[in-house]
Parts: sequence; structure tokens; C-alpha cells
Amino acid sequence: MLKTSMAKKKKAKKKKITKEKKKKEEKSEVEEKKKIIIKAILARERVITEATDEARVLYDKSAYGQLLEDGSVQLSLPEALYLLEKGKMQITDKRKKAITSEEFIKKARKVEPNFWIRYCVFKDMRNRGYIIKTALKFGADFRVYDRGIRPGEDHARWIIFPVHEGEVLTWYEFAAKNRVAHSTKKRLMMGIVDDEGDVTYYEVKWMRP
Repeated sequence: MLKTSMAKKKKAKKKKITKEKKKKEEKSEVEEKKKIIIKAILARERVITEATDEARVLYDKSAYGQLLEDGSVQLSLPEALYLLEKGKMQITDKRKKAITSEEFIKKARKVEPNFWIRYCVFKDMRNRGYIIKTALKFGADFRVYDRGIRPGEDHARWIIFPVHEGEVLTWYEFAAKNRVAHSTKKRLMMGIVDDEGDVTYYEVKWMRP
């Protein structure tokens, strides 16, 4: 009798665990279905989202892109690829055909030959919790803000130049990058990308003898 009773309890307990597990799986499926994917279109050197609340939330909370007058958000190519890889965005071409990450990279490289090197730095910085934006008007690739700082709240702390580890810079080119940082009152950082896409950072400072 004791063995039978214990067997029944074990069976009931197992059944309860199975039900709870099933409920969790069903809940997870429902949440996944509720997950909203932001839609956007690739227009050569930029990506434009639909004018939705979700796109504006990405801009307001995470500082992705630039808010346009019609309520849509304009994203840089690195920003768009990052969101695409994270599963937060669906990007289509002008024919409304969905673009995969691999296809996006191929298209981006036609616009920016060194796109992959730049993206490795962008992705690494975002993964580390920094807000990183393009810095073409400063004559650099990116500007980076301290953790917890949003664009508009304070100035960027660094400007970053992504470079492949096999690339050779002349002293003139290196000095030019230093001048850009000095003139914009920002710290200069070099993001050295290896063949595996890993990034090592070097901060360069001016010194007066």
C-alpha cells in the first residue's frame, strides 16, 4: 500500500511539473507572437522605418537613428544591420522583398567598401552599452557617448576610427586623425579589427613636451 501511494504521488507531481512546463512554453509562444517587428526600407546609404510608435520608441529610448518630420526614423547602415541581426527589424528593398543580413552586408559594401570593419566596431560598442553614432560632419567614422549619456544631453566623449589590423597608416594620416579629435575637443580612439571581427581599442592622447 505504501509503495502504491508513493507511486501515485510521484505520478501526480510529474504531471503537475509537465503542466507547468507546458504553460510556460505556451506563454513564451504568445509573447513571441506579440513581439512587434519594425518594418523599414533600404534606400542605398540609409534605411527608413515606417512611422510607427515602436520605431519612435527605439529613437526615444535607445537613440537609434534620426526622427523625421513624418514620424519615421532614418537609420544609418550600421544601426539598421544591428537591429536586423537582433530580430527587431525587417528590412525590404524597393520591390518590398525582405533582405537577409548577408544580403544587407553585400549591398552596404557597394556603398561603403569598408562597411564590415566599421560595423564590427559599431556592434561591439553597442553590445558594451555605449551609444555610438556616425560622425561624418566631424571628419570621423563614429562618435561615442559615455554610458548613460544620450545625444543632446552632453557631448560625445570619443571619436572612433575603425581600422583593420592589416591596414597601414602613414604618419600623416595618423596625425590628421589626431587633429580631428583635437579640433572637436574629443578623445581619439582607434578600433583595430582582426580577421575574426574582434575589436581592440587604443586611446590616443596629445602630449606636450
